This record gives sequence, C-alpha cells and structure tokens, in this order.
Amino acid sequence: MSRIESYATKEEGYSPFLISDGWQIAQLNFIKEQHISRIDKIEVHHQTDEAFILLKGVAVLISVNITKDEFAFKTDSMEPFVTYNIPKGVWHNIAMEKDCELLIVEKSNTHINDVSYKQLDNSQMMNLRFKVEKLLKKI
Repeated sequence: MSRIESYATKEEGYSPFLISDGWQIAQLNFIKEQHISRIDKIEVHHQTDEAFILLKGVAVLISVNITKDEFAFKTDSMEPFVTYNIPKGVWHNIAMEKDCELLIVEKSNTHINDVSYKQLDNSQMMNLRFKVEKLLKKI
C-alpha cells in the first residue's frame, strides 16, 4: 500500500482538494464566470497571501489599486508553471480562457473565512475588459 496521496480534478470551478495544517491547495478550472466577458467583481483576502500557478491554457492575473472609488487595474499574462503571489490586502481576480487550469495555494479555508468582494460597475467592467483584451492580443 502506497503512503503517497495524489489528487486531480477535471470539475469546473474552484475545488480545494488538499487541506492540511493551516494551508490548502485548490484547483481552479475554467468556468464561464471567470471569462473576461463575465467578470463583474474583484476579491481580497485580509489575512493571507494567495499563490497561483497556471497549469494549462491562457489566464490573466488582475490586481487592482483602489483610491476613492477609482479602480486602477493592472493585468499580467500568466506563464505556465510560474508561481504568482497576491499578497494579503490586494484586490484581484483572474480572467481565464476555456480549458484553463490553475493551482491555488493559500491558508486553509480562505475561500470561506477570509474573502471580501466588490462588485464592479459597468464602466469598471468595460475598463477591465479593454485592458485584458489588449494584453491578450499581445500574446
């Protein structure tokens, strides 16, 4: 009997699959809500960093600086197998293309106990969509 555990998921969306001693690994597989045409909110974690690793496909990591209700979006094209860290307190989201798969490493139960959301208005969504689409054309 092997003592080695292995995990894999092909389910759409967010699936935490290894939760242990204060940390967890999850997989985020493409869902329609993460497509750039559908992103309508950003999120922040107040207590923990969150690391992302692109396994497959095309993804854009979005970070947001908010000052007096002004949203300054920064977009970064993700490279496969590179670890990207979002420090605690940074508003963010990920735009994903169909068939994209990501690993997420974070403090356990972050998705339950340590997440806040901000809805984007139409102008913010259009601005974000423009920035992401411009970046995707360069790829």
